[in-house]
Amino acid sequence: MRVRMMTPVPFEEGPNKPRVGVSAHAETGRCRGTPSSHHSLARFIRGPAILDRGNTRPIRMSLLALISGIALAACTTSAPPDDGPVAVPAPAPEVAQPAAPRSSTYASLAPGMIFPADRSLHRPEDGVLLADGRLLVSDQVHGLVLLAEDGTSRPFGNLAAAGYQHAPPEIVGGANGLTLEPGGTHALLTDVYRGGIYRIDIAAGSSALVYQHTYGVNMARGDRAGGLWFSQSARNSPAKGEEELWGSVATGAAEGAVWYLAPGATAGAAKLVVDGLVFANGLALDEAGGYLYLAETVGGRVLRYSMDVGAGTLSEPAVLLEGVVPDNLELDASGRLWIALPLRSEIITLDLASGVQTSMFRVTTDETEATLAAIGSRMSDGAPWLDLMTPALWSPAPGAVTGMVLSADGTLRYVTSLGDALIRIESAGED
Repeated sequence: MRVRMMTPVPFEEGPNKPRVGVSAHAETGRCRGTPSSHHSLARFIRGPAILDRGNTRPIRMSLLALISGIALAACTTSAPPDDGPVAVPAPAPEVAQPAAPRSSTYASLAPGMIFPADRSLHRPEDGVLLADGRLLVSDQVHGLVLLAEDGTSRPFGNLAAAGYQHAPPEIVGGANGLTLEPGGTHALLTDVYRGGIYRIDIAAGSSALVYQHTYGVNMARGDRAGGLWFSQSARNSPAKGEEELWGSVATGAAEGAVWYLAPGATAGAAKLVVDGLVFANGLALDEAGGYLYLAETVGGRVLRYSMDVGAGTLSEPAVLLEGVVPDNLELDASGRLWIALPLRSEIITLDLASGVQTSMFRVTTDETEATLAAIGSRMSDGAPWLDLMTPALWSPAPGAVTGMVLSADGTLRYVTSLGDALIRIESAGED
């Protein structure tokens, strides 16, 4: 059993680094998801179509390349034509197959890395590190849990009073994305099954429902002007949120979207800014650069949009990475986009200035690799595969990897999951 972590491993890149850019026109402040061939997971796993600059011949990446998580860097966009979306020609990619560099530093997954040790969390999908070293994590039962550095924990925010519910089997809550608002005094928590967006006053330890969406909300981010940007993964209703969400994963339905809620907006006033996405997931905002980054999980891509905070609009979509299965995103102060890859139990970074991709953390065993290959085979055949989402895919991690918690200086401190605990990186030892 080996766990690769905290040893930056740049991905191999060929001399003709593939660049894929797709543009779409805005439509009264709203734009469609960038065109994709990923209308089902079966088609997605066979590989994305990339246009060869010489003859615009579609080139399909192999199943092995896609399962290996080869990320194709891209930053090109073009002016959109009046008659609709167009794919920007890209050079023919050299599809590399970089093996995990076993000569790098490794560490066994020691018991001390499981945090908290009593494994008392419930689906801690996301988290934020507070200035005093304490950790807030989403928790399906309580909504939020506050963790001290010694692992002691307690429910936080009184989410039940704000309307968060989890009383299975009748009511299944989905506390999910957790982000700090600018200034760090408040946090935003979303319910991916029932559609609530909650604002938490950290000092007061209280919460309020700021918006109730028609469908589940995956993640919300606040901008410095007071607006909220949030992702909708599927058209899953509060009554059948969990069932319909996973149904969307299985079918690859293009039901994902990004919405914008203006400062002081009333209930029901959120504006649809992007639709037609195949499971929109993690969001990251770069207000200084004017960009919003989005993980399109089942679509297999990380997208970038030009963002107008004042108007609450997105435009000029471009594909940054393709051939990945991304979940949560974080942007650090040095310009690296952190990306969680749940099927591979991996965290990678993309340097937005250079395009260099680096593997920062990965759990891999013979069993996880065999399960990953089996999922790929079933996807390729168009067969159901969600029954393979079991501990065989991620063990000895506590659950499927969903995200990362960074310190203020951009250091990876925790890895979040869909299990009963986190992985605390700083306590890892070396072989």
